[in-house]
Amino acid sequence: MDTPTDRSKPLGVAVVGIGQVAQNTHLPTLLLNSHLFKTLALVDISPSALAHAATKFHVPHTSTTLSPVLADPAIDLVMIMSANEYHVEQAIASLRAGKHVFVEKPLALTTAGADAVADAAREAGKVCFVGFMRRYADAFLRVKEMIQGSTISYVRVRDIIGQNAFFVEQSGSFPLKFDAGRELAVRSERMLMGALGRYGERDRQTWGLLTGLSSHDISALRELVGMPRRVLSAARSADCLWIWATLEYDGFVAYYEVGIDNVRVFDAHIEAYLLDRRVKVTYDTPYVKGLPITATVQYTRNGDHVEETIRPTYEDAFTLEYRALYDAIVKGTPVKTSPEDAREDLVIFKMIMDAIWAGEGRSPD
Repeated sequence: MDTPTDRSKPLGVAVVGIGQVAQNTHLPTLLLNSHLFKTLALVDISPSALAHAATKFHVPHTSTTLSPVLADPAIDLVMIMSANEYHVEQAIASLRAGKHVFVEKPLALTTAGADAVADAAREAGKVCFVGFMRRYADAFLRVKEMIQGSTISYVRVRDIIGQNAFFVEQSGSFPLKFDAGRELAVRSERMLMGALGRYGERDRQTWGLLTGLSSHDISALRELVGMPRRVLSAARSADCLWIWATLEYDGFVAYYEVGIDNVRVFDAHIEAYLLDRRVKVTYDTPYVKGLPITATVQYTRNGDHVEETIRPTYEDAFTLEYRALYDAIVKGTPVKTSPEDAREDLVIFKMIMDAIWAGEGRSPD
């Protein structure tokens, strides 16, 4: 791997995929962290998206293909926010071109894809950082500290939110949508076959929910309590917008519920029930900058019930994640959200799918 050195200038960045998450969160955060990162290029298949974002965020170069970015020595870091089906291909190409890589979650839709990215990162000696920003929130890390070394009785993971558009339209970031005309059907089908074998339309929707919204929850759960032994049971709603699963650990279970509805509420938390206290990290929507992520502790003291709410910082999780990304590239700090780490989510997702199919008493549609 490259020998890390302190740098006197920001890292040169290319952003690939100028969709909602790029316009709403990443490009503004990069601009606000201009002492660490300088966005030099944008890549997207849509010329209209490129023109809009380049003007809005003061980015000097644009391209409808990745090749010019990979050939540019001023680019240190490629940040991939394109459609999920392109993450593996673009990450591997960037790593082989000698660039560090940030990939929005999910890293891949198959374990084989995750393995291929991990191999490419090792061979290139470059950083590959997967964007699980919830795991970099200070409140999450406080809860992790409180759980370590404690006896866990039960864990509950909840992520029930309204449509993303409900929050984006109130974010003040004013992102625009562009029709990029992507043809993803063949690529998506191949990846689903690799992940699930035979599948039906409902399985496609369920896998999309798992690899999308659920990747935040399962990744954070893993960091707190590790990999489960197995999934005891799982079920999904008729419209495949809800999933319920019970994950077995040594001595306790974690109950997971995830769903998307039409209520303008973001209800997401992880709560651990310990012998002498309950600890919980509560998340708000990442699409509105500066909303606090908090830790809550409940316990008994002198016969009284005590509840404390800890708000370590108003800094958003993306900013905290960027700091870790910068340190990994410049100072050689280990990356916890690596390709190898992200692969474990896919293992759990397949366990959940198997449990859903078993509960429905049938093979895939």
